[in-house]
Amino acid sequence: MIEYYERLSDEEKDDIKRIIQLLFRQTFVLERKYEKRSGRFTFQKDFRILNQHLEFLREYFAIAGLELHESSHMGIFYIQGETVLGEKLPKLATIYLLILKLIYDEQMEAASTSSYVYTSLGEINEKIGDFHLLKNLSSATEMRKTISLLKRYQIIEPMDVLEDLNEESRMVVYPCINAVLLGDDVQKLIETFTEEDERGEDEGEQAGIQSTIEDLSE
Repeated sequence: MIEYYERLSDEEKDDIKRIIQLLFRQTFVLERKYEKRSGRFTFQKDFRILNQHLEFLREYFAIAGLELHESSHMGIFYIQGETVLGEKLPKLATIYLLILKLIYDEQMEAASTSSYVYTSLGEINEKIGDFHLLKNLSSATEMRKTISLLKRYQIIEPMDVLEDLNEESRMVVYPCINAVLLGDDVQKLIETFTEEDERGEDEGEQAGIQSTIEDLSE
């Protein structure tokens, strides 16, 4: 493994370093992302780099007790293991995340022919209300920050300009949502937020996502 790394150019070493940091931060890498300008899903450079150095990276993560998997039908690489922690998200982002998972599962159960799902801010807020996850509707600024954060983590891709955010604002939900939340996790989180609401706890506090990664390998 060391010999392989030493043979790489400085640019390739930098690429590998970035991929490792990306996987530790968000646990997955997407094959394709939505490009607003063309309206198409374009192949990602990071996915190609990861695939190019796949065996080296698998050995690297194995040292840390982690497994690097590929899900071809979902179009992602992801790491799995007891020590996968990811990063904590603000409470509103966590609520959005579990609602996006519910929406994703509902559309996939409707015999969707694509691994990508489309939703709107209005649909997200409607489901938040249905499950009584928030006492009051969040401000436009809070919603904009949350969507920007989930975009940065490559969970969603807004299809419209964030500055013009409204109930009709559309977004793509990436299949990596399955590498972040299990079906059981969603129910547990809903129960957690319901209990917090009943106790009147601060909605601004940090909430961690359970770091259980679903086995997506075929």
